[in-house]
Amino acid sequence: MRRLRTAGLALLGATLVASVAASPAQASPGETRTVCADSMTPDGWVDVNWGTSASCRVMSGSNIKMIKQLDGLPVGTQVNACASAQPPKGWTKVQTYYSGGCVVFVNSSFTPNAWLLQKTS
Repeated sequence: MRRLRTAGLALLGATLVASVAASPAQASPGETRTVCADSMTPDGWVDVNWGTSASCRVMSGSNIKMIKQLDGLPVGTQVNACASAQPPKGWTKVQTYYSGGCVVFVNSSFTPNAWLLQKTS
């Protein structure tokens, strides 16, 4: 049983490392990827969630982020995004709010840290 659990954890770790290392260059519209937090969010993408993982450099606060490809999505599409990276051209902030999934550093005041975005062009 111990070997099975160890093998399962190793597979999970390898999967996370592969997703962290994946290049967002050839992504489909709406696709998400998990990357280390110290990597820049590429043009046409937004941050949609923050977390922690042993696969990335340890920092104070979150050290991984999930990013979402917005290029190619149809006009009128709405997406919830963290306010940690500016929305791409053609996307408008419809609403600002607090999200527990968008906490990069301790946010004890529950300051708005997320947006509802809508594609306008």
